[in-house]
Amino acid sequence: MNDNVQATLVASNHRKRQLKSPVPVLFYSFLILLSAMITSCNAQTTYEKPDPVFSKGDTLRGMLGPERTCYDVTFYDLNVEVFPEKEYIKGSNTIHFDAKSDFSRLQIDLFKNMKINRIEFEGKNLGFDRQYNAVFIDLPKQTKGTKGKFEVFYEGRPIVAQQPPWDGGFIWSEDKNDNPWIAVACEGIGASLWWPNKDHLSDEPDSMRIACTVPENLVCVSNGNLREVEMLGEKRNRFNWFVSYPINNYNVSLNIGDYANIKDIYTAEDGDELALDYYVLNHNKEKARKYFKNRVPEMLSCFEQYLGKYPFWNDGYALIETPYLGMEHQSGIAYGNNYQDGYAGMTTAGLDFDYLLVHESGHEYFGNSISCKDHAEMWLHEGFTVYMDALFVECKFGYESALDYYTAQRRSIRNADPIVGLMDVNYQYWEGSDMYFKGAWILHTLRNIIDDDELWFKTFRSFYEKHQLSHITTEDFIRHINEATGKNFTAFFEQYLHHARIPKLEYKLKKKGKNLLVLYRMNTQVENLSMPIEIGKKGKYTKVTPTSKWQKIKLKKIKPNEFKIALELYYIHAKELK
Repeated sequence: MNDNVQATLVASNHRKRQLKSPVPVLFYSFLILLSAMITSCNAQTTYEKPDPVFSKGDTLRGMLGPERTCYDVTFYDLNVEVFPEKEYIKGSNTIHFDAKSDFSRLQIDLFKNMKINRIEFEGKNLGFDRQYNAVFIDLPKQTKGTKGKFEVFYEGRPIVAQQPPWDGGFIWSEDKNDNPWIAVACEGIGASLWWPNKDHLSDEPDSMRIACTVPENLVCVSNGNLREVEMLGEKRNRFNWFVSYPINNYNVSLNIGDYANIKDIYTAEDGDELALDYYVLNHNKEKARKYFKNRVPEMLSCFEQYLGKYPFWNDGYALIETPYLGMEHQSGIAYGNNYQDGYAGMTTAGLDFDYLLVHESGHEYFGNSISCKDHAEMWLHEGFTVYMDALFVECKFGYESALDYYTAQRRSIRNADPIVGLMDVNYQYWEGSDMYFKGAWILHTLRNIIDDDELWFKTFRSFYEKHQLSHITTEDFIRHINEATGKNFTAFFEQYLHHARIPKLEYKLKKKGKNLLVLYRMNTQVENLSMPIEIGKKGKYTKVTPTSKWQKIKLKKIKPNEFKIALELYYIHAKELK
């Protein structure tokens, strides 16, 4: 291990993606370009898709059966040794739990290609059986209200990610100096691809220890704070990390390489100081120091303006350079955007900011602090965080630039599936971008329907503050919006979240001297849905509230070719009928 890195790591109480291959970037670029070609702002694109088929394995992963609801995980003590030359790992996880009911059998999860050597409880080996990637363990009878723990010893060669982060697995790579450079990304596919746990979004440990043993010339960076580096002999060191907050399983990560540590401080509005740590490849140390110096504080300040202070304050904020684009690993964000603005060099609406840095950091609020309970509602992570990206644009570049940003992203929406998917089956829809961009547009549209920014931002922030460091459902958000505004938006959310299609404004134009007669109605799948929108001459819009019935309005001193609909404010389709 590099001497200055070792000294920094041992002394530090706070710990606190550069692609080797361009294939993932090109693949994603292709998807975005394809979306732009097949979808226009004012045309409805439809897709004929077969009904999804789910296996028993999907149900075992996605459903909270009695073998899961019987216990609540309170602490994980994960100890992993990594062998880069073999692309192999070996270790154990001690799972501490509270019994929520009387039980003698429970479920954990570990991919079937990983070998379980034994499971110990109170000094005795436990019996277990495996179904797909689920592991059912037989224990002595546990009584509701009691506490217990068991340790799972395992080893194996984890699956390798082919297109990280869009598929999950280990990334076994090398830096430009031929040093091992290793990472893991497992959102969606599940943390159980590399360590045994109760792999369901609804259950997070209250805290966690992550011990990682690697060859002595390498550094292992994980989540939370680095408490100790142990020199074990045989040219191997163990890095002991501790997470003091609840954490999603898929956020638990290992990053192994020839890392240097750069330390900085962010000062919040109230004067509190947040530890900033950047773990970067040694040869990128000076470049990273200059690059992050102003970008990170600026971003944290914008997010603080909208939602309050960074949520994992005691664990610090960290960026870790990785051999893939990025991932929102809590308090240890994976960063591989090559120290450049945009998304792998591709900017949106000509705006110069580091999209990966902003987006993955935004997940610290939505996805990490506030988490959903089922993959079917992942829009609560992704849609809300893409909305946070747009708020950063508004904070840094102004409102008009934010509107340009929304408009550019709109071309990537496919309207292929409802935003909210099927519950209890580990529902996945990573193939599309709707839960990202359409999710953000739903919030943007809602802001403009409410048409009171003071109320909107107060409501948005109070929702976050009420539910931070906890789990939520879509219904929690709908209920909060209805209560805070005093209006019923249930039909609005039913249309946008549970139907693939979006409202279509149909209209007819008739010239009446110097004026324009506009007939209009809204075509929706949800009955009795009405929503105010703005029409007319841009800059002098008139607000109307279309319903399923034809209405009309006379707009003064406007020509037919001047007529516009404020599609920059509302996610609707518009179609002129002759």
